[in-house]
Amino acid sequence: MRALLVVDVQNDFCEGGALAVTGGSDVAAGITSYLCEHASVYAVIIASRDWHDSNNDNGGHFALAGEKPDFVDTWPVHCVAGSDGAAYHPAFDTSLVTHHVKKGQGIPAYSLFEGLSEEGHSAESILRTAGVTEVDVVGIATDYCVLASARDSVGAGFRVRILTDLVAAVAKETGEAALEELHNLGAVLDHTR
Repeated sequence: MRALLVVDVQNDFCEGGALAVTGGSDVAAGITSYLCEHASVYAVIIASRDWHDSNNDNGGHFALAGEKPDFVDTWPVHCVAGSDGAAYHPAFDTSLVTHHVKKGQGIPAYSLFEGLSEEGHSAESILRTAGVTEVDVVGIATDYCVLASARDSVGAGFRVRILTDLVAAVAKETGEAALEELHNLGAVLDHTR
């Protein structure tokens, strides 16, 4: 059984957002097009969202007021729970998503595997319950949350494929390095077209 993991296709990570990634909007639209044709091959489709607290620094994840973020451990305020920035990008049609997980609620979190569904289920438990053995990974950003999610997928024993035309990186060099790391871990790098 195969699953699709859709990582953080949110307004704040697309053009015009607080942590915009070039190509984020195209990834959102591309995932929708892909799902229109291929949703039936997936037993489970899980989408994650950063869902940060508004009243604290989320365990040091947000740079404190007056401080500059280092863009390694500290970041500008983004994806605050319930905000427009935390919403899925409008080009990403979530009607075919079977499970939604939220991550980073008060703590730093990069991997989809750190999130929980509204019912309190982890992504891994959702996948195991469905009998999934293979996962495809898409989303934003290749060099951060996609990397962490795919790395955790490999670590959990799933066969992993990254659909490289449905991811967008913060920077070209770090995006390429992330894909190389994942390939070295055993993930397959593939294209949808």
